[in-house]
Amino acid sequence: MSAIALLLVGLGAMALGYVFYSKFIAERIYRLDPNYRTPAHTMRDGVDYVPTNKFVLWGHHFTSVAGAAPIVGPAIAVIWGWGPAFAWVVFGTIFFAGVHDFGALWASARSRGQSVGMLSGRLIGSRGRSLFLVVIFLVLLMVNGAFAAVISNLLVSTPTSVIPVWGAILVALVIGQMIYRYNMKLLWPSLGGVIVLYALILIGNQYPIVLPDEVMGLSAKSLWILLLFVYAAIASLLPVWVLLQPRDYINGLQLFVGLGLLYLAVLFGAPELVAPAFNQELPADTPSIVPLLFVTIACGAISGFHGLVASGTTSKQLDKETDARFVGYFGAMGEGMLSLAAIICCTAGFATLTDWQQVYTAFGSGGVTAFVQGGGTLLANGLGLPAELGGTILAVMAILFAGTTMDTGLRLQRFVIQEAGELAGMKVNTLVGTLIAVGVCMALAFGAGSDGTGGMVIWPLFGTTNQLLAGLTLAVITVILIKLGRSPVYTLVPLVFLLAMSIYALLVQMGQFYRAENWLLLGMDVIILIAALWVTLEAIIAMRKGRDPAERAFEAQP
Repeated sequence: MSAIALLLVGLGAMALGYVFYSKFIAERIYRLDPNYRTPAHTMRDGVDYVPTNKFVLWGHHFTSVAGAAPIVGPAIAVIWGWGPAFAWVVFGTIFFAGVHDFGALWASARSRGQSVGMLSGRLIGSRGRSLFLVVIFLVLLMVNGAFAAVISNLLVSTPTSVIPVWGAILVALVIGQMIYRYNMKLLWPSLGGVIVLYALILIGNQYPIVLPDEVMGLSAKSLWILLLFVYAAIASLLPVWVLLQPRDYINGLQLFVGLGLLYLAVLFGAPELVAPAFNQELPADTPSIVPLLFVTIACGAISGFHGLVASGTTSKQLDKETDARFVGYFGAMGEGMLSLAAIICCTAGFATLTDWQQVYTAFGSGGVTAFVQGGGTLLANGLGLPAELGGTILAVMAILFAGTTMDTGLRLQRFVIQEAGELAGMKVNTLVGTLIAVGVCMALAFGAGSDGTGGMVIWPLFGTTNQLLAGLTLAVITVILIKLGRSPVYTLVPLVFLLAMSIYALLVQMGQFYRAENWLLLGMDVIILIAALWVTLEAIIAMRKGRDPAERAFEAQP
């Protein structure tokens, strides 16, 4: 089968979903009000609460939620064949992720920019809120710890990416000044930023930077991880307009250029999908497709981390409530498009089925390596780009997304620490909250891994925990809709499906951890399962109370 057909069907379905389904959700379910004064205006502080152009905010939201996960998940899941992965990405994006991300953004903007964890306290009870915050903290710990390891691995394996990755920070700082200090329109900073970024890629491709095997007793991977956490801490303390917004925005533009190149390579090269639609020759260690497919592909279909970003940083920058449809729902579309590209790269970027099978020898194989290798082949065959340059472009894309996710993830972790402090009757200032967040992540990274890659230790639980979080976020949105007397079916159906698949996956993993005598992961699995079941029970109790005429916070002006 031609990859062109897969590309056109996938993009066409997502386009229809945005044009029609998101409009229906915006007008009939969430009922956006163009005159509603968002927290970015009512609580403006110039640091976290800043009214932002919807295109810039979309760039922040999208690149913050993208990371490496929408590449890694599909790149692993195609081991079951491209058919199941394609179906889950397309339908999940339209009916699950878009509604989830959009809903979390809307609900938070209607609640002074509170995170979904804090929202749960008023809607489903204080016990549910405390357990919700535990799940959120663990997800952020997994994301920050693991993405630091992913980035360091790529910086070591692809030294041509070092100059453009770190140079992108300087580009973002300049763009932030041009837009906010000198009030320049978006066009010229955007064009200039993309041109400079790709010039840096060309320079980096010519001048790779390789760190020594050991620096002051630290391996190259460890040093990169240390530098990444120092950078992320500084970035999370700066006002969002200085670095976070412009960095995310320029990365969003870079993604569309990268996606455009990949899609053009498919159209001009007309590659065939060498992988089977349904793989009947699975490696011996491959788990059952149900429920593992639905937690292996999280970002790109639906992801609880998106709800944290939407209700943590994005809602505080929403200029108009009507922008939530573009930022939230279309942000999910961007993830879906990236995952679609990953599926094509990992199934059409190999010469033969045998070549593909040599990469997918076990469950968990493939990943970013298969994406970079396959995508580089597509760019070479379709557009004539040198394979090394194509690999650099894709590696930079993956690293920049993972880096922006770390920026936002650490800021979100600080918010959670501050919120937990409020619940305990203590005020945690920004600097202290950031230091605690960095300290916990660093303790995991270096305490559980000699080379700083300890964040990967708890990564096996990320998919299930992340999807559970998405289900719990949908539960909060569903409670809101029921209290307002609106139809909950559009959030309730994804909620039931996600909770069923995630809890099933947790139980499957529990057996695996027990047999492997991995007591750390087994203990965390049990804690997460108990917390999720408890929050779900509290949410069901809240739903059964039905409509609440006194609930005006999601309808009235602040």
